[in-house]
Amino acid sequence: MNSLQERLRELAPARLTAIRRGIEKESLRVQPNGELALTSHPRALGSALTHPNITTDFSESQLELITGVHTGVEDCLAELTQIHQFVAHALREAGDEMMWVASMPGALPADDDIPIGRYGSSNVGLAKSVYRTGLGHRYGRRMQTISGIHYNWSMADVSSDEYFALIRNFRRHSFLLLYLFGASPAVTSSFVAGRAHELQALGGQTMHLPHATSLRMGRLGYQSDAQSELAVSYNSLASYGASLQGALTRPYPAYEAVGIHDAGGQYRQLSTSLLQIENEFYGTIRPKRVIFRGERPLHALRERGVEYVEVRCMDLDPFVRIGIAAPTLRFLDVFLLHCLLTESPPDSREEISELARNQHRAAARGREPGLLLERKGDLIALPDWGGQILQQCEPIAAALDAVHGGSLYRDSIAVAQAALREPQGLPSARVLATLLKDFDGSYLRFVCAESTQTHQWLLALPYSAQLRERFAELTLNSLAEQAATEAADSLPFELYRRQYLAPDRLGLN
Repeated sequence: MNSLQERLRELAPARLTAIRRGIEKESLRVQPNGELALTSHPRALGSALTHPNITTDFSESQLELITGVHTGVEDCLAELTQIHQFVAHALREAGDEMMWVASMPGALPADDDIPIGRYGSSNVGLAKSVYRTGLGHRYGRRMQTISGIHYNWSMADVSSDEYFALIRNFRRHSFLLLYLFGASPAVTSSFVAGRAHELQALGGQTMHLPHATSLRMGRLGYQSDAQSELAVSYNSLASYGASLQGALTRPYPAYEAVGIHDAGGQYRQLSTSLLQIENEFYGTIRPKRVIFRGERPLHALRERGVEYVEVRCMDLDPFVRIGIAAPTLRFLDVFLLHCLLTESPPDSREEISELARNQHRAAARGREPGLLLERKGDLIALPDWGGQILQQCEPIAAALDAVHGGSLYRDSIAVAQAALREPQGLPSARVLATLLKDFDGSYLRFVCAESTQTHQWLLALPYSAQLRERFAELTLNSLAEQAATEAADSLPFELYRRQYLAPDRLGLN
């Protein structure tokens, strides 16, 4: 009996039924023609600083919808749907804006005209805005308008070492998620204007790569030449923390040139280090721990260990009304358990570089026939490696089906296996086929049509007075909480900034 099967047998059914999950989903607010909405975050949606379910990501125009923690897949998606409903009704009452259903943005204004998120006058709110100002200076604002879905996942009695073993395997195998669920093979021409790229014209002011799966996760997406120098080790919490400690505390010459303030004294960024704060570190997955008020995330991890992992490589599926479907969540559950239960040797600088190259290949060329990836110095075809992973996932899916009843987990694996054989059914392939067939190659027109249909679908769903009242109460409470936070501040912001960024706030070295 192999170690995977042994570990699977050792898992109590109660642990499998108690897997905890939550979703964070980003969506741009846009006008009916696909242009970015330049309006402020609607007051009807509450405070972006304090609302538990609705905030903004980089831009004032970039909604982030957050579910609570759920042990049931359907319950998690039901809450996400309800949050979407509330937002759709609020947007209709305020005007004609809607949520953009794709990861890559539509029509964007000039970079400096993309509005940065605003969170009020409190120190914590100002820090969030200054951080985003810094992102704009470092990477440009266009890149920050890319949206995705984060899947937060945990299981009882998993240690920090086990979570880091999971993370190492996830990074090795995440090419399969880009292949199966990538849905961003095209983008508007304006997004790459003035940038070096290898995209090809498709028509209708659209650029694409013919075999791309996820431009969002490729060189045009959340990538950083500066961060590429940062070889973060995931061999332990200590090595991970040490890797981030240096990036958070050592000045970085290019960002020193940007400066903390401009000539007029306005803040340009929070710090001159490679990373302003922990959230600036881009990755396909993160170890996470719920933080106390004012606590640094790295301090929380070092003090209390890893609580859950945050999967960050999932595109919005424009063909799914809320961006992600139940079979995808079930596949992620199986995939993450596979990462947890299989052997996970330590990583190395050489492997970290290899994995980065694999990510770029899978993102830009994932559906290319015969595409080869690197595995421990050798080459292997993507479908062959993916097929081996999925075969190992079969007993895990069977175990989940045994405790939940039915065959839904095994079905999710079977669909993935079919997709390795017939890639034309993948979301990325469907996007390109639909662009060409129905929209003369126009990415903008395609996503506008899907966004309009989704907006109408959300408005047509049953929308009870109880649901409306619950969200209205959350709105009022969040606005009151923001006001209380602002009233309680006494420190000047510069002192707050220095204290928050002090190295001793990061916990033990």
